[in-house]
Amino acid sequence: MNRKILVVDDEDRNLRLMKALLIPMGHEVLMAPDGETALRMMQTHAPDLVLLDIMMPGMDGFETARKMKADDDGKMIPIVMVTALSDVQDRVRALEAGADDFLSKPVDKTELRARVGSLLKVKAYNDHMRHYQEELEAEVARKTQRLRQAYRRVRDASLDTIYRLSRAAEYKDEDTGRHLLRMSHYAAAVARQMGLSDHVAQSILYAAPMHDVGKIGIPDRVLLKPGRFNPDEWEIMKQHTVIGGKILEGSKTGFIRLAEVIALTHHEKWDGTGYPLGLKGKRIPKIGQIVAIGDVFDALTSKRPYKEAFSVEKSLKILDESRGNHFSPHVVDAFMAILDEILTIKDRYQEQEQSLLLKMTGGKA
Repeated sequence: MNRKILVVDDEDRNLRLMKALLIPMGHEVLMAPDGETALRMMQTHAPDLVLLDIMMPGMDGFETARKMKADDDGKMIPIVMVTALSDVQDRVRALEAGADDFLSKPVDKTELRARVGSLLKVKAYNDHMRHYQEELEAEVARKTQRLRQAYRRVRDASLDTIYRLSRAAEYKDEDTGRHLLRMSHYAAAVARQMGLSDHVAQSILYAAPMHDVGKIGIPDRVLLKPGRFNPDEWEIMKQHTVIGGKILEGSKTGFIRLAEVIALTHHEKWDGTGYPLGLKGKRIPKIGQIVAIGDVFDALTSKRPYKEAFSVEKSLKILDESRGNHFSPHVVDAFMAILDEILTIKDRYQEQEQSLLLKMTGGKA
């Protein structure tokens, strides 16, 4: 294979001599009369080997070698110092500057062939290994991308299943699909505002739609009653939290375990008057309070069989008045701090039902 060799010498006769010796060996010869020219040719011609004179005016061979080796592309190019210097200290200095080998002047043809051949083999091996590493990294990147795409497909299929099964629990509510989308995205946004990790926020997006899955166990005569519940009906209705917890308990999957906590605690209140356990203050899991505020805000701003939709202003006033009794003050503060994002989510998921699944699996939380 034809390899490029850069010869650097300030004497023209030495350049011509090296060219005459190297071309019959099958090499392409590049010539530079000084270090500055050699450095420019390194950038434009990418030689496979450099034969570098030491004693040159201006930039000598030591400095030229150091600058060549300081360049990322030049690190792997062998440098042979061609010199009449025989002092050990000079050779040590050359090695410290980056020299890989030496040729003594006057240059012997046989020695030149041997040293050049040996170093070109080393260069070819290094090139092969570098290219192999690059190909390996590219293949790893391709496989990683395919794995990410496969993961996204599995993730989206999981979210699709969760979304559909969660709707099944409330299928008689015509706005359930949009409600599940909005409240889960509200909750994920609040979680991030409160400093929870992106992983936890993503898990909330999976888990929050299952918050009312226990309603599947509530009789229609109670669940669909248009007016207020009597005390017995209210006790039955409150059981949807316990039923949901039982449906979801025992899973080894993280977001299902999270959904179990949410189902059981999203109706607990900061002052201890919630249900089913009557937890108070910090005894309420933070995730239950986060999902609860998203659920309540969406319920307030949505039309229901028993009420018209409240305005955003009125709904926010109700949430603010619930600070310290229904909700943790920190949760309310986080919700209010991202109000622009909350309203963007509200507007985004007001679209037609047939577009909801695409948004649930493809949109960002």
